[in-house]
Amino acid sequence: MKLFDVYPLFDITPIKAKGCYVWDAEGKKYLDLYGGHAVISIGHSHPHYVEKINNQLSDIGFYSNSIQNPLQHELAEKLGRISGCPDYQLFLCNSGAEANENAIKLASFVTGRKKFISYSKGFHGRTSAAVALTDNPKIVAPVNQTSNAVILPFNDLKVTEDVLKGGAVAAVIVEGIQGIGGIYIPDSDFLTGLETLTKKYGSLLIIDEIQSGYGRSGKFFAFQYAGINPDIITMAKGMGNGFPVGGILIRPGIEPWHGMLGTTFGGNHLACAAAIAVLDVIENEKLVENALQVGKYISEKLIAFSSDYEVRGLGLMIGIELKFPVKELRHKLLFDHLIFTGFSGQNIIRLLPPLTLSFEQADEFVAAFKNVFTDISEPI
Repeated sequence: MKLFDVYPLFDITPIKAKGCYVWDAEGKKYLDLYGGHAVISIGHSHPHYVEKINNQLSDIGFYSNSIQNPLQHELAEKLGRISGCPDYQLFLCNSGAEANENAIKLASFVTGRKKFISYSKGFHGRTSAAVALTDNPKIVAPVNQTSNAVILPFNDLKVTEDVLKGGAVAAVIVEGIQGIGGIYIPDSDFLTGLETLTKKYGSLLIIDEIQSGYGRSGKFFAFQYAGINPDIITMAKGMGNGFPVGGILIRPGIEPWHGMLGTTFGGNHLACAAAIAVLDVIENEKLVENALQVGKYISEKLIAFSSDYEVRGLGLMIGIELKFPVKELRHKLLFDHLIFTGFSGQNIIRLLPPLTLSFEQADEFVAAFKNVFTDISEPI
């Protein structure tokens, strides 16, 4: 049997990982500034995380949601306290796409409506409902995008209100920071305006923090820079440090009923153990603060070096938009300097490293970037 070949792959086989580093089968050591699409939040193979997982495996790894699981309550309490959202309710699932799918269902149940608004350059996952709200022709093209999904210009309150006035919109969904779209940050006025407008017209506000959440922006959730209180917050990625975990936070006042939402694997014992370990490390090692400081350091260094590119982002969610395709630059960073990075579109490098990234490791990247950028930019 062959694999269904949908991913372009580098000829690198990782066999070991620790902290912000990955080793391949040839013994080469790479600095990981991508963390599997922002999945690695507390660093590879963190000892507390490994211990929690191993201990849970020796007890009970998984059981269905038809019985009590005290770990879910422990996770909910700890997440509410550390995130600054103690009054919200938690529903656990397995991935970011599933989190957004459940948020969409929940909004329809609560409002009795079926229409949704999302924004240009947004990405919300690969389930059918999430795809319909995603602005990516390669993903959306084969799928019939119904009239229930409306994609509007990013940061545009006027056109948003024009659609909301019709009274048919269940919810507006927007990322805390647009990730795959290229690291674009919603204006604070835009988010506060969305909060006001959705309340005015009886819709819900869903903030997609799947990539930007869990401390990556320098706050626990990126929307907290705007001081708003969304109706639903979706999350995944760094929640389990590589173990599949997703969830939604639901504001007080939205009442659940049995059978409203469901999941087979969501909130299982291993997933909860992983998610609790992540929160322990984030809190004890002050990783939200570290993300803010080290991310600001990288951005300032890059901005000071050259004005021939644009640097966007908050904390350790950084986009570098160049005036030329990034393929060669990214290739040189990987194979000449042994540094993993991500990309968006043709011209944007994305940095999504573990939140444990040090200033010394930041300097390692900045020096390599300067070297490669200068080499590529110089006229032949």
